[in-house]
Amino acid sequence: MKQAEDIRILIIYTGGTIGMIENPETGALENFDRNSLLRHIPELKRFQMQIEVETFGHPIDSSDMEPACWERIVRLIADNYDRCDGFVVLHGTDTMAYTASALSFMLENLGKPVVITGSQLPLGKLRTDGKENLLTSIEIAAARDADGLPMVPEVCIFFESRLMRGNRTTKINAEGFNAFRSYNLPSLAHAGIHIRYATHLIRRPTPDAVFKPHFRLDNHVIILTLFPGIRSEFVESVCRIEGLKAVVLKTFGSGNAPQRPWLFDTLRRLSRRGVIVVNVTQCSAGSVEMRHYRTGLGLLKAGVVPGYDATPEAILTKLMMLLGHNCSRDELIRRLGTDMAGEMTVEND
Repeated sequence: MKQAEDIRILIIYTGGTIGMIENPETGALENFDRNSLLRHIPELKRFQMQIEVETFGHPIDSSDMEPACWERIVRLIADNYDRCDGFVVLHGTDTMAYTASALSFMLENLGKPVVITGSQLPLGKLRTDGKENLLTSIEIAAARDADGLPMVPEVCIFFESRLMRGNRTTKINAEGFNAFRSYNLPSLAHAGIHIRYATHLIRRPTPDAVFKPHFRLDNHVIILTLFPGIRSEFVESVCRIEGLKAVVLKTFGSGNAPQRPWLFDTLRRLSRRGVIVVNVTQCSAGSVEMRHYRTGLGLLKAGVVPGYDATPEAILTKLMMLLGHNCSRDELIRRLGTDMAGEMTVEND
């Protein structure tokens, strides 16, 4: 079993509010690196483990996050996978749930913790939430069970005392410190005086399977949100986009859509063209149940695929990953209905 001083954690800084380190004397923003981190969080020195920092050359605002950035993060993790015991990714909050979802599919059979965190206030601010988020994320990334195995070998988001499965998480608050929530799966851990893990919920890698990073993504995908009064020409124009390969269709309630013949005809034509349409609910909690209501059955007959209780972020990034690997249509649909990384609860119809 590894001793604490032998554990190595790699912090990957991509950008975001947490890295806007303001010098309290000059007010100037300092570059994020290990030295500036130690100045603002001297508590890091009390960890017995080895902590390293890798930064993107130019920090990225999370609004600018894109598949090429996810590939870059995966490359850093893959290049350091054998020598590091855990990873902490510092990220802006706006697209954090998309990144966490993407990484969960791109890091196949992950056997080490990848904890994504950030903050609503920069580290240099007096009331920053970044310090607690970062310190606890490092502790979780380094945590081992009685057998010396990682406590949470998953891609997770840690924010304001909650550790959540990354691909089950969505941003819910633009101002409060409780910025994220996982509605369809309980938290994997709660950090109070002690960090208490829900070990029965934590995924483990397949025994004897090899960690396999994926780098190919295809972003010929859109999200289409239905609303009362949606016009046929709007939907038609979106669906005529050249090169379109998949649509994430955000429907009402448990997967329902307006009973408009033009809508079902459009979806049927998309399906015949080979475009994959996946049904997810606009609700924060709950699941798509397409066989329970007439409207859902109509969507099924039009070739729409159920997304069950997965988040839009998870379905979007799952589609990008599967499309990037040139799966056949039948194989892609089969894998969409399979729980690949803990992202959904599949119902037996």
